[in-house]
Amino acid sequence: MLFKLSWNNMKKSFKDYAIYFLTLVLGVAIFYMFNSIDSQQAMLKISESTREIIKLMIAILGYVSVFVAVVLGLLIVYANNFLINRRKKEFGIYMTLGMGKRQISRIILLETILVGIISLIVGLVIGIFASQFMSILIAKMFEADMSEFRFVFSIDSCIKTCVYFAVMYVAVMLFNTYTISRYKLINLLNATKKNEKVKIKNPIISVLIFIIGAVILGIAYWKVTGDVHSLNTADKILPPILMGIVGTILIFWSLSGFVLKVVQSMKNTYLKGTNMFVLRQINNKINTTVASMSVICLMLFMTISILSVSLSLRESMQKELIDVTPVDLNLVKTANLPESYMKYGKEVKTTEVQRADSRITIQETLKNNGLDMNVLKDVIEIPIYASNSLTWEDFFGDKFEEVKAEFPGLAYDTAEEIVRISDYNKIAKLYGIEQYELKDDEYIMLCDFDNMENLRNMALVNGNTLEIAGKQYKSKYNECKSGFIMMSTSHTNTGIVLVPDTCNLTEDMREQQLLACNYNANTEEEKQEIEKLFSSGDSGFIQNLVNNGLDIDGMTKIALIEASVGVATIVTFIAIYLGVIFLIASAAILALKQLTESSDNKQRYTILRKIGCDEKMINKALFRQIAIFFVLPLILAVIHSIFGIQFAMTIMEGLANSEELLPSIIWTVVIIGAIYGAYFMATYLGSKNIIKEDE
Repeated sequence: MLFKLSWNNMKKSFKDYAIYFLTLVLGVAIFYMFNSIDSQQAMLKISESTREIIKLMIAILGYVSVFVAVVLGLLIVYANNFLINRRKKEFGIYMTLGMGKRQISRIILLETILVGIISLIVGLVIGIFASQFMSILIAKMFEADMSEFRFVFSIDSCIKTCVYFAVMYVAVMLFNTYTISRYKLINLLNATKKNEKVKIKNPIISVLIFIIGAVILGIAYWKVTGDVHSLNTADKILPPILMGIVGTILIFWSLSGFVLKVVQSMKNTYLKGTNMFVLRQINNKINTTVASMSVICLMLFMTISILSVSLSLRESMQKELIDVTPVDLNLVKTANLPESYMKYGKEVKTTEVQRADSRITIQETLKNNGLDMNVLKDVIEIPIYASNSLTWEDFFGDKFEEVKAEFPGLAYDTAEEIVRISDYNKIAKLYGIEQYELKDDEYIMLCDFDNMENLRNMALVNGNTLEIAGKQYKSKYNECKSGFIMMSTSHTNTGIVLVPDTCNLTEDMREQQLLACNYNANTEEEKQEIEKLFSSGDSGFIQNLVNNGLDIDGMTKIALIEASVGVATIVTFIAIYLGVIFLIASAAILALKQLTESSDNKQRYTILRKIGCDEKMINKALFRQIAIFFVLPLILAVIHSIFGIQFAMTIMEGLANSEELLPSIIWTVVIIGAIYGAYFMATYLGSKNIIKEDE
């Protein structure tokens, strides 16, 4: 009998379960999708290093999934609490008819199991099919071959999803049992007659609090945009974050106190249609939901910022990689090694073999150790010079104190790298970037790292003279010029001084040798074979040289691209995972709050009918007040995001490009519109059904 009663109750109350069901289904589907990547990668043709990156991503997602499970668990308990409160009168009737609390708990238990099983099945089905699109997304991000694409079902992910959600349902069942045990019959029967006490705030105090909240937010916004360079440690970043939280709470606390007063002064608007009723409802709701509105706003802010910045980061890194990896291989070797030198704060002694090798070119080192040089082509090798008599402090000259005051953490005793103009032009020609010319008394500062470029331009703007190898040289330009000599995953050249060939750079100033070249290959397969020689694997040719004590290092185009794509993809996947979960949690909490309000205020809509309002007017009033409550936290979250995204882009300068923000923002709008919009419509339809119910 209890099973039949539970089944009938679930069918009858399906409109109440709609938000609960939607949240469970989305949670299950997303949880399965992101945890099935280990099965999806098996069918992709990718390199071994990329496979290792995916394994790392899977491991990280595993830890993130624990956090996600906790968030979803708390959300399910919160949603279930709403359903229990909605049915207090029903439980009171059961108890009046002689049913005990234990039997009521069993009914709730059976209903929870039924809803859980159905949502788990539906969510898994959606997740299994959606995960196939995830496979395509992974392949696109890692530029993998999908010739062996097939439908994949991950048994491990299915089991993991079922276990995690089973634990959540057990927690819900225990919570329900505890909640039912505390109910008293008189409270259950009179549950619908209880009204929430609403305190009317003083409008003057509310205006003052609103202004204070706005000022606090304004200071926080300025801190993370105008004064961003001072936020270089965690303890300095924390105050603006706390100010943002406090400001958000104050804004929502103050709204209910003066919005109604402002609109009341606009008689034509206030007295039109059902506006008076809608505004009274909004005033009361804001007054009693300050904490939840603030939390929802902050969660939406995190969702917007996380999704926008992460998607932009990946696109920026992908495009930048093309510019900063123009050849297949860079090899670097320290020149003129002394008998000992300091490394990571420790004295390192060199061997005679290392010192002898440091005095010859990289090409000679490769030949001497048995490399067939025919595997390489377009080989260019140049020396890089440095001198302790020309440091960053020397470069800034009169501007040093000003720069140091603003950026005290920079290593100003770092020696500047110096390259002859003819050597640089050889590299520049191979890379396909701009070449330069110099007179005998001129130099050029090359720099493509934005923050450092701005600093150096402070010294260059009015001309800057440097003493190099005993001679004075003036800057040819009053700003840095773009260029680099070593490949990287982004524009990270903090400064190279180009000097004329006539500059007296001595052998003892030679700090490094740099070799740049391409692989002598016509196909990707041939390139991959040569790549093995220069990869960081134990069997690589360069690794063998290092193992034999030679001080040589290398970076390859393939390895840089795979590493960059891997990092960007890991960040993007985790960001999407967390962003969507935060979005679901925000929308679900807001939806449940509105459904609770609709249930509590059902009698007020009955009064509207009695005074002559038709269903169209009532539904329009309901739609407007729900829309306002969904839009209010979203508007403030968008304002927060404008400054939050600027802060993130500044912090990641050199990695993320603001030009890629627009497509990322568009995708973020689509994702938020789809999920947030679905919850809004489900809330409106659910509330409409609630206020139509008969007493």
